[in-house]
Amino acid sequence: MAKIGDLRRSAVVMTYGPGAIIDFKVGAAPVSVIASGIDEWDRRVPPEGIKNPQSIFEPRLQKRLNVKGFRLPPVVDDDASSETLVGVRFPQWLQCPRCGTLQAANRWNGDPGRPEKRCGSCTSAAPGGRPVYVVPVRFVVACERGHIDDFPWHLWVGHKESCAHRNELTLKTTGPGLAGLRLSCPKCGAFKSMEGIFQRSSLSHVGCRGKRPWLRGADEICDQSVLAVQRGASNIYFPDLHSALDIPPWSDRIQKLLGQYWDPICQVDKSQREQFITILSGVIGDTGMSAAELSALVDLRLKLLENVTAESIRWDEYLQLLVPSATAVDGSSEFEVRSEVVPEKLKGHLDCVTRVVRLREVRALSGFTRISPPSFADENGKVQIAAIQSTPKDWLPAVEVRGEGIFARLNLEAVRLWESQQTVRQRAAHLNDLFRTEWQARSGTDESPPKVISPRFVLVHTFAHLLMRRLALECGYSTASLRERLYVSSEPNEMAGVLIYTATSDADGTLGGLVRQGLAKRFESLVQGALLDAQWCSSDPLCIDGAMSLAGALNGSACHACALAPETSCEEFNQFLDRAYVVGLPSDSNVGFFSSLLTI
Repeated sequence: MAKIGDLRRSAVVMTYGPGAIIDFKVGAAPVSVIASGIDEWDRRVPPEGIKNPQSIFEPRLQKRLNVKGFRLPPVVDDDASSETLVGVRFPQWLQCPRCGTLQAANRWNGDPGRPEKRCGSCTSAAPGGRPVYVVPVRFVVACERGHIDDFPWHLWVGHKESCAHRNELTLKTTGPGLAGLRLSCPKCGAFKSMEGIFQRSSLSHVGCRGKRPWLRGADEICDQSVLAVQRGASNIYFPDLHSALDIPPWSDRIQKLLGQYWDPICQVDKSQREQFITILSGVIGDTGMSAAELSALVDLRLKLLENVTAESIRWDEYLQLLVPSATAVDGSSEFEVRSEVVPEKLKGHLDCVTRVVRLREVRALSGFTRISPPSFADENGKVQIAAIQSTPKDWLPAVEVRGEGIFARLNLEAVRLWESQQTVRQRAAHLNDLFRTEWQARSGTDESPPKVISPRFVLVHTFAHLLMRRLALECGYSTASLRERLYVSSEPNEMAGVLIYTATSDADGTLGGLVRQGLAKRFESLVQGALLDAQWCSSDPLCIDGAMSLAGALNGSACHACALAPETSCEEFNQFLDRAYVVGLPSDSNVGFFSSLLTI
């Protein structure tokens, strides 16, 4: 086990969650570890579970994920004796950057209890005996069920039958690309370049060993083959995130006082709830209500929590975002909105603009996937959500974000008219067919995927990305500090809106620069600027013709120069984007929902 370097709390639940590979330095030595599962949180930072003071609550999300609460990534005192989050060294194979020697970590020189490893021969030859630290290898293998393992170096090099020395290899660069990266055995002389290791067929004969190093050796039996991936590749870790905004009535003072006692109160029989609340009154605090009144309030809120789904969570938020600013807001509430007049030029396309002055989002991590995003996961197929704990727990890791945002709803009547066009439906049908084909191939099933890629979804998603990119220029926030929240559905609860909000957990989320862009005059200029930016891409005409998306076939006219955003800002991992749906095509402007707003 090695202590992980400084990480932001939000990163521990997203990019660097349990099961993710983390690179950091100890002095001048590079170290690569895989973040341990949440079992270590209980073991190293007691008390266990939601008894820990670093816990948060959001009733709707708790109901959705079947847990009693959430724990923030532990923050410990800046003290050498303080326990902190840990990781397991991964990969185990390390390479000397000078001599090219490649071998397991336990064969290198190092000090007891320290993660740094040195090459003994190169250190001895260095001026003044300056340490030459070995570095983690670039390549590992993983399967689509989340397992990860060291690259099969000996199998790849293909030792001669007479070779008895299979501990030390060399990996040297002799030319450009993978073809110039040569793996060899100094004992028997066997060698092979690394060219072709990323092809699916290259390691199809290598079975997965079910390794889960982040769970202290809780390995599994796996029947999948492995794929070679780069240690720092973006497809090596996709967090499975679930989130909810703290909206009324869950954002009021009474709910905050109930906190960790909410679940015990709910579990008590209704006939005994009032008495139980009376017993707890001394620790809950002053709610300003009698035990009978509080019990009745709990009953009402329990009815709101019946049949909670991801869709119902979004629908409840959507309705709250449409509430006019005249609605009274509790002074201690975590949610405050102010409606704005829709600019005259935008009325045919947008029918609601809301400035979200104050919001709180709870973002929980329930697992992760490798190779494919969670949208391809299926519990009966090849792509599955990997566990972040070895034993079931009644809590999950989460972070809370407090900030501000802008909500915009598209004119539903105009959207219905636009999406009825044949050319519009055909573009979305093409993306949907590609998504279904890839989902079936990766999940190993002939069933249809859990969602349909509709014209409305692609339009709202692309519009959100264009707004984020423009907002980064207008209000000074970096694109990575903004995040989208999509509200899209057809039936039974019809939605077509997007919330752009600050997605950082520090003070940057409350500076007011974003919410001011929601004022009528500023918002009109913002939308016009976003549309003009999208009208022409530096990669056109290749981008508008879809040629730039050939490598990522789940996009239409979209690339890094015009529509893609940081993956932490996007709910869909930069998939299902098409700016033609926003600004139109050179040959057919009617494909673009906002094309009439563009001036030539």
